[in-house]
Amino acid sequence: MALLAAAVISASAENITGTVTNGTTGKPSAGDEVTLLSLSQGMQEVGSGKTDAQGTFSLPAPADTGTPHMVRVTHNGVNYFPPGGPLMPGATSAQITVYDTAKKIDGLSQTVEVDRFEAQGDQLQGITLFAIRNESKPPRTLDADQTFEFVLPAGAIVDQGMAKSPGGQPLNVSPAETTTKGRYAFSFPLKPGETQFQVSYHMPYKGELSFSPKPLAEVQHFVVMTPVGMRFAAKDKQRYQSMPDNSGAGVMVATNVKPAEDLGFTLSGTGQFAAEGQQAAGGDGGGQPAGRDNRPGGGLGAPIDSDDPLHDYRAVILGVFAVVLVMGGAYVVTKSNTQVVATAGSQVGAQNSGANLGQRAGDKGGPTQDRNAKLLEAMKEELFQLEVERQQGKITHHEYEKAKAALDETIRRAVARKSSN
Repeated sequence: MALLAAAVISASAENITGTVTNGTTGKPSAGDEVTLLSLSQGMQEVGSGKTDAQGTFSLPAPADTGTPHMVRVTHNGVNYFPPGGPLMPGATSAQITVYDTAKKIDGLSQTVEVDRFEAQGDQLQGITLFAIRNESKPPRTLDADQTFEFVLPAGAIVDQGMAKSPGGQPLNVSPAETTTKGRYAFSFPLKPGETQFQVSYHMPYKGELSFSPKPLAEVQHFVVMTPVGMRFAAKDKQRYQSMPDNSGAGVMVATNVKPAEDLGFTLSGTGQFAAEGQQAAGGDGGGQPAGRDNRPGGGLGAPIDSDDPLHDYRAVILGVFAVVLVMGGAYVVTKSNTQVVATAGSQVGAQNSGANLGQRAGDKGGPTQDRNAKLLEAMKEELFQLEVERQQGKITHHEYEKAKAALDETIRRAVARKSSN
């Protein structure tokens, strides 16, 4: 009898178990499909099942116990993952929250739009990042043919789109052009919390170009970023405020933007942001001031001790800047049409190829291996500094989590590049 009990306990210990809760109703979520994915080589399905009436599930643990695994729960056609990311070797349980879906919900708002430009030769590269909050009550996921619509500058040619669920990792998702010229839309589900979208594009450039952005909805903070060498001139000089930045980059912000408000501006000159590794190392070969901030975003919009007119919402914008680095932070080109995700987070995948603006052909930086080595050293130092700031109470828990996630993803990418060289 004792041997039988021991065998039962042993078998139970080998299972991957967990509970799925419906965040809309607050009750256990029964009948949801649960899939166990191995992350050894991309995402391979190694087990599946359904939640019972109590919202619990139990799947046989895979033979490869030394490989991280991901639990994916599908509810109303939308995939959800554990907030802590993959199950690392030794972990055997996961808690997942899902939400009911709807074609239309209240409580949506756009917190930030960040337009980041670079120019070299006769081409201008742009990256636009949007942050959308879903504060629906009760909390529900918006799942429709067009969950978020936006406008790109006239003449823009889309290179890549990305999306990031609350607490998730970047996913390649291409926006579709609508019937209105210049308008695009994502069909990516908007889960409760903040979803971020990024679109990279390029367009012809002859040394000067005018823009007439007119957001389709209210935007709390509209940000335009330009590197040293490029000049920003607003149509209405009173509408934008400058955010101080030690690197010399231009960061202009308009707050409380109304739908269809004319935020026109002109860009002139050429310039590029420092390559990712050079940013992290604290120098770009262009004589940047010593002591610049090295946290995610390469010091763009870095916090300063002195007060400034943007102090109250600086943390919000910096949180998005960190995501700009994680989700590309540069002109990214991919040849794969398959939706893939980063391997270090709560959504994991492979098979996408990319190149940073500062690392494309013509970059005069050092060898990739040297840049990666410097980047890894800088990231390890930054992780230490981040922990110190958290212990000293200099940053909030929310700021810490966003910065930590950005650093973790940057390190993963650098390690992957170093391993492939």
